[in-house]
Amino acid sequence: MRIVRSLRSLFSIPAAILVLAALTQPAAAGLEEALKALQAGDMPTTEKELQLLAKERDPRAQFLLGLYVYGNPESKLHDAAKATPLLLDAAERGYLPAILPLAGAYVDGKGVPKNAIEAYKWVAIAAYWNVVNADLALEQAAQLLKPDDVEKTKAAAKAYDFKTQ
Repeated sequence: MRIVRSLRSLFSIPAAILVLAALTQPAAAGLEEALKALQAGDMPTTEKELQLLAKERDPRAQFLLGLYVYGNPESKLHDAAKATPLLLDAAERGYLPAILPLAGAYVDGKGVPKNAIEAYKWVAIAAYWNVVNADLALEQAAQLLKPDDVEKTKAAAKAYDFKTQ
């Protein structure tokens, strides 16, 4: 699918950028060590450092574990069944970087059943919140749906409220 390739290319972010992004957030034990391990390609250490934070539902840790550790087919720890729930929880609570990879999981059926409507909903939410490249992904995701489904799903996306817990 075209949307999947586009979404994957959106997240080939160099680890240095991830380090800078994480350092602008409030400090969290283990996050800096995890980013260093991720940059070095040490997925077991990355996983170990992020797991405690992810159990505490830190959306940054969920995103990093979900996309780069469990969601990366090149990782020895690749497991879509672990990746997608982490991305979903972070996205449901408003962590914007998790939304487009979650939509890609719905397109591919990785860790969740294939669902073009759910994929479109999440991309529409990302577009509403001005996530970079969401408009392009929205156009691509719309091609997977009937026009009636696009309008219904777009309305549902606009009405979506992020969870607070």
